Amino acid sequence: MELIEHLSLGFGVAFTPINLLYAFIGCLLGTLIGVLPGIGPVATIAMLLPATYALPPVSALIMLAGIYYGAQYGGSTTAILVNLPGESSSVVTCIDGYQMARKGRAGPALAAAGLGSFFAGCVGTLILAAFAPPLTELAFKFGPAEYFALMVLGLIGAVVLASGSLLKAIAMIVLGLLLGLVGTDVNSGVARFSFDVPELTDGIGFVVIAMGVFGYGEIISNLAQPEHEREVFTAKVSGLFPTKQDFKDMIPAMLRGTFLGSALGILPGGGALLSAFAAYALEKKMKMKPGEVPFGQGNIRGVAAPESANNAGAQTSFIPLLTLGIPPNAVMALMVGAMTIHNIQPGPQVMTSNPELFWGLIASMWIGNAMLIILNLPLIGMWIKLLTVPYRYLFPAIVLFCAIGVYSTNNNTWDVWMVGLFGVIGYLFVKLGAEPAPLLLGFILGPMMEENLRRALLLSRGDWSVFVTRPLSAGLLAAGALMLVVVLLPAVKSKREEAFVED
Repeated sequence: MELIEHLSLGFGVAFTPINLLYAFIGCLLGTLIGVLPGIGPVATIAMLLPATYALPPVSALIMLAGIYYGAQYGGSTTAILVNLPGESSSVVTCIDGYQMARKGRAGPALAAAGLGSFFAGCVGTLILAAFAPPLTELAFKFGPAEYFALMVLGLIGAVVLASGSLLKAIAMIVLGLLLGLVGTDVNSGVARFSFDVPELTDGIGFVVIAMGVFGYGEIISNLAQPEHEREVFTAKVSGLFPTKQDFKDMIPAMLRGTFLGSALGILPGGGALLSAFAAYALEKKMKMKPGEVPFGQGNIRGVAAPESANNAGAQTSFIPLLTLGIPPNAVMALMVGAMTIHNIQPGPQVMTSNPELFWGLIASMWIGNAMLIILNLPLIGMWIKLLTVPYRYLFPAIVLFCAIGVYSTNNNTWDVWMVGLFGVIGYLFVKLGAEPAPLLLGFILGPMMEENLRRALLLSRGDWSVFVTRPLSAGLLAAGALMLVVVLLPAVKSKREEAFVED
């Protein structure tokens, strides 16, 4: 009953004309950003943060949230039509979505992505509304030791679910943690790993690494291909809706993807990207029906499951932000920035001190998901026109957009050079077959882990046993250790490697 009262308060806030307008602007911008490869929601939200100063706090957060889940929708469009993931969580969608488009089935692929995203978004929002209050109660029991243990669990989850070699995933996380140490030490004020370069004393910006490794790295690896292999392929979209058989195949996949994404979105370091990888891996383990198209050759389940998972993950990743004050990914870290700009302290007290903001944001997600499905299905033809631009014009445009985006975050040319450097590093990762997602997770969680580790040791006067004597902290660390043990078992290890092999 209480949930219905809260949601009616939320819909009352979300249905005001100004909030509906900003939800629409956010969804439209998010879709555009998802469709244009190279400019992710991180860069866009970073660029728009200063613009939110003038907006009411609820409208500002509704718009930024719309950009985030809108980008999850839009990213699938380029992934399916031109094999370019507009958003990093759409990488998995490329595998089968692009093959469907090449066979003239771009319509059903785009519809499966849109319908899967809509269903998962609605379920994710429902989970957020139902589970946020009890999780807030739990949040009050969290001290520095628990936060540290939770982040360790998140990083172990990233290793377990990263595609490819475990060793490479661990190396990526360690590299991310090390990059997170660059800058000025909060406690002592001493510059660390800055090598006397003044620009590095503030640390390396997340946008710089994300754009370099994903945006520029992707471009360099595409340009390294022979021209005939990288020619943009634009399929004629005919017959927008999936067939009866397609629905039979994709509905169970959507349900599995939604469940998995909702669970993984809650983990710090989980969210949309890992959800998509895990859902695809799970689908490949499911029994194939007679006459079903193999994975990697245009199986509709390979589109519906990851797209449902990444949208469910995008919605439920708001849970740790709104209840624990922990941003589980880079976009949520920027949302913390937006809340701080408006003098709102993210964490358990948001629900009690600012219920209009909390429930208004949740209600706006339902409205946003409905807007996205109405926006996306009719606009498919327009996106294809946009993507008929030849690579020789498309790539310089992406490079320029990325450079403008990264320069405008700090007005610093050093960042532009750094993006170029990380672009080369991203290309090396592609060549080495290393998955860059764990690096970014390590980079985000590293400084927060360090801060909570120091705080826990300070409170326990240097006694390390604090992590195992507190029940919550010990439980989280035990869960992490169990995950590592299970994944290192020879039988599980070989199955995991099989699951992540792309056909």
